[in-house]
Parts: sequence; C-alpha cells; structure tokens
Amino acid sequence: MTEKDQLLSTLEREHPTTLKLLKAYPAAKGDLRPHERSMSARELAWVFVAEGFLAEGALQGTIDFSRPTPPPPASMGEVITAYESAHRAMVEKIRKTPEADLNKTMKFPTGPQQIGDLRRMDVLWTSVMDQVHHRGQFSVYLRMAGGKVPSIYGPSADEPWM
Repeated sequence: MTEKDQLLSTLEREHPTTLKLLKAYPAAKGDLRPHERSMSARELAWVFVAEGFLAEGALQGTIDFSRPTPPPPASMGEVITAYESAHRAMVEKIRKTPEADLNKTMKFPTGPQQIGDLRRMDVLWTSVMDQVHHRGQFSVYLRMAGGKVPSIYGPSADEPWM
C-alpha cells in the first residue's frame, strides 16, 4: 500500500465519524460560544470544511494564507452539506494527483514566524490530524449544547459499546 493509499484510506475512515459528530449537534445551538475568545459551534464546524482549503493548497503546491477563509453559512445543516461535498471533491482530487507530485515540497508555516519546506503529502496529513483535533473540541461543544456524544474511537457515555 502506498502512502497515498494510506492517506485516502484514513480520510475515508475518519469522514463518517466526523459526519456523525456534526449531525449529532443540536442545529438550534450553532451560536454556542463557550468563552468570548472561542469560536461559535457553527464556526468550529466550518473548520472541517476549511481544512479542504488547506488540502487544496497542498495539491496546488501553494497556500495563500493572506486570503481569509470564507465565513460559515447561516445554518449547521448547510455546514454539514458543504462538508460532505468538500470531502468527496478532495478525495477525488487526491486520487487523481500522481504520488510523485505529493512528494514535492512547498512552503508552509513550521512555527511562529517560521516558514519551511514540507512535502505536500505532509501538509495533507497535517490537515487530517488537525481535523481530528478539532473533532475533539467539537465533541465538548456537543456535550455543552446538551447533545449526545457518539462513539468516536471507543465508547462514550452516550454510546456505550456493551
């Protein structure tokens, strides 16, 4: 199995879990903001779509970080629809990209005020890991909103396995 195959397999395995979490969120509570410096639930959910912009830049070999991320749509339902569509499109683009292109390097932030050369594949893996990170954050928002937290990598208080 190639690294590209591993990436695609991981994307396909993680997508349903993220989708299940997003769909479990009470749609009427999209404006929940646990702290004044926190994103709203809807804004945090939009990060899953915005990860696609990062992945798109990785495939192109450049990311314009000065370009602002589009704002989230007005409803959680629209965010979910956009996420499903963006996921399908990104998986197809990765499938069509030659592995040799994914092993080329690109400029990418590597620390505060630092830009380094990273393989495009590593930027794609970063987008997957960042999505997993934000999914953990979103599960806390879900609990705070009174929703039931589904199983992610194991049982939850709301979805036990036994």
